[in-house]
Amino acid sequence: MFISTREIQVLYADTDMMGVIYHANYLKYFELGRGGLVEDVGYSYVGMEEAGFFAPVYDVTATYKKPVRYGDRAFVKTWVEGNDGLKTVYGYSIVNENDEICVEGTTTHIIVKKETFKPTAFKKAFPEWFQKYEEIKKK
Repeated sequence: MFISTREIQVLYADTDMMGVIYHANYLKYFELGRGGLVEDVGYSYVGMEEAGFFAPVYDVTATYKKPVRYGDRAFVKTWVEGNDGLKTVYGYSIVNENDEICVEGTTTHIIVKKETFKPTAFKKAFPEWFQKYEEIKKK
């Protein structure tokens, strides 16, 4: 299984009144990780869009285990959790500098045609990309 890691820039503006990262901001960090993984394996969302497709979020989960505060160093680790040809599930773990898990989650994506938003099979639209995910996904 391949895991991509990106450092998160924890900004003061990302915190809430309790002084911790506001819960919805973790979705931005998931996106940072997902984009990093796609880049690490040699593809790009820009290329997908130029080919006439989008990969919208179909479902998202997040479990908050430990707060991240302004001034903390944090990292998002991302991997392909599942890839069935129609839906791709990315797994995430946001950890602090001590490698303690702070947030775990997933996002599920489908491929749709840009003009119609009709779903299309990932393995049909991007066979090489699909195959790469098959090679690196969690077993």
